[in-house]
Amino acid sequence: MLRMFVLSLAVAGTLAQTGQDRFTLKSPNGIAFSEFRSYDTWQDVAVSQTDDGIKVIVANPAMMKAYNDGVPENGKAFPEGSMIAKIEWTKVQNPVSPYAVTVPGTLKSVAFIEKDSKRFADTNGWGYAQLVYDATSNTFKPYGSDAAFGKTVCHACHTTVKDRDYIFTAHPKR
Repeated sequence: MLRMFVLSLAVAGTLAQTGQDRFTLKSPNGIAFSEFRSYDTWQDVAVSQTDDGIKVIVANPAMMKAYNDGVPENGKAFPEGSMIAKIEWTKVQNPVSPYAVTVPGTLKSVAFIEKDSKRFADTNGWGYAQLVYDATSNTFKPYGSDAAFGKTVCHACHTTVKDRDYIFTAHPKR
């Protein structure tokens, strides 16, 4: 919980400094930042590290309940209304730690996934959005040039985990 609190403060602190109202942004396929207005208070599912970034993956209460009920390991699907956010930062070494610790650096992007089978029928019920953060202007820009990006970029990758209801991230034992 402390980790999530610290990460939420980092996101809130970074975004509070922006003059942009990020909640007016929409991805090319219509997913609005405002649909995820409370994402920075959601419970963490897991953290992950890529070659050049650190992510915290958080989920809304509906999705967390499903995770706690054993989805997707139990073979069941996440319920309609499930939402997940991936917040990614560059990774840096903590300069004050007495040992090697990699911590979040500059915010890179915020990505959203939501389950709405009617709205996103062509991607097995999942809608995708990514908003890339520009540290120079302190603003976000939706990723993708047209509505097809959700299917051709995001969902194309997620089809490799069809048996996990198209979600990569597991909720590890605590």
